[in-house]
Amino acid sequence: MQEHGKDSAQFSPSPLDPADWQAFRADAHRLLDACIDQLSSARQHPWQPLGDADKAALALGDAREGEDSAMLVDELLHKVLPFHTGNTHPRFFGWVHGTGLAAGLLAEMVAATMNSNCGGRDHGAVYVEREVIEWCRNCFGFPPSASGVLVGGTSQATVIALAAARTRALGAGSRRDGIQGAQRLTAYALQGVHNATVKSLELLGIGAAALRTIPAGVDGGMCLDRLAAAVAKDRADGMLPFCIVATAGSVDLGLFDDIEGVADFCAREGIWLHVDGAFGAWSRLADAPWCDLARGIERADSLAFDFHKWMYVQYDCGVVLIRDEAAHRQAFAARPAYLAKQDQGLGGGEPWYCDYGVDLSRGFRALKVWAALRTYGSKALGAAITDNCRLAERMSVLVGATPGLRLAAPVRLNVCCFSAAPTDWDGAAQDRLNERITHVLQLAGDVVFSTTRVDGRTVIRAAITNHRTCAADVDAAISAVLRVRSGEIANIRMQ
Repeated sequence: MQEHGKDSAQFSPSPLDPADWQAFRADAHRLLDACIDQLSSARQHPWQPLGDADKAALALGDAREGEDSAMLVDELLHKVLPFHTGNTHPRFFGWVHGTGLAAGLLAEMVAATMNSNCGGRDHGAVYVEREVIEWCRNCFGFPPSASGVLVGGTSQATVIALAAARTRALGAGSRRDGIQGAQRLTAYALQGVHNATVKSLELLGIGAAALRTIPAGVDGGMCLDRLAAAVAKDRADGMLPFCIVATAGSVDLGLFDDIEGVADFCAREGIWLHVDGAFGAWSRLADAPWCDLARGIERADSLAFDFHKWMYVQYDCGVVLIRDEAAHRQAFAARPAYLAKQDQGLGGGEPWYCDYGVDLSRGFRALKVWAALRTYGSKALGAAITDNCRLAERMSVLVGATPGLRLAAPVRLNVCCFSAAPTDWDGAAQDRLNERITHVLQLAGDVVFSTTRVDGRTVIRAAITNHRTCAADVDAAISAVLRVRSGEIANIRMQ
């Protein structure tokens, strides 16, 4: 903003800005170089635990006095940067963690400099987000009338989607009057559905007890006959079935519901179809046969997914798409006088994203997505997703061919679960060994697996969502499991 006709000497610099911008520039370049070095050498930087001294070094105390940028950069480099989650490393297979992109480093610098509030108003960041939402809408086959908003992750996206479904079921008046005294709502999902669905029902006042979990059929997805029976029973009991949650890639095993079959059922019964596609929705970009798993996703009333998982974008960035923009706005739009619609100026730029979710103040999440799509394109990102699936397949073949290891479930996507415990051990001992193997490997910096439960037993779990992972990493990880397995079995037998 120009100071027309005024001497700039009249204006005092802020004490919160650097006193010496050139010194700050040099410090910032030093930090940037270190960040690029760490990304380019991610293979040399596995997860490491913080010791007591490392934790103590982070203490703020009363934080009354500040320090210069050179000291801050030193602290960032030595006290913070080394202690990452480890998910940037190519042998990080734990949980479902994205890995971050070099383009994201550049985008985050610009986003931090702009410091945009993307709740609304007429400025560039909002238009970037609109492009990202439009790309998502096209990618997943949603109609031009669909709306969407970027959020922290699928957990928040699920709350928004189910709030829209609840408002459609009970009417706009439920925003004012609440759900007390209204017909009891019920929701349905595959047994083992992500806890985000449960939390959303709790937060929305519907309650976790309203969720009916449907057993899996022979294909691993929810049994449609059992689903139909549950809905019929609830209706007969005076309940109002308002939402069915289809899973596109379960966290434990990467399983998919028959989304087409569920969509057909929802269409017949007039029930909102929400798809939890936190990471599995991105199989849509993969080669066959994996892209076929997400068939029918375009028929959902709402879809939740994350860019920060299987699209490798930096945390955090999730998305919710909603087929009916009017239903989306009906659940959230609310403008006090100071945010009233304006026809021009910074107060314009309708529609505002604060009318599509719970946040009025929102960061510029869209830029790192926009940068990823600009830099790599969906073709290259889809190829990386395909490669992750092939590597999970490779791991399953290695497990099946290795004495002492056995698959815990078929590999359908990018998740491989297996056991390294002797079959003649009792169940508790098997659980302890598998868990111990993962701990030893993590602490040694060799490989990060997580664990889960399959058929009542603790097993080793690999979710390959890392664009840096290659075949040699998978081979080395299985070799490491065997090495630790031998030592741990020997230790147990000596006890």
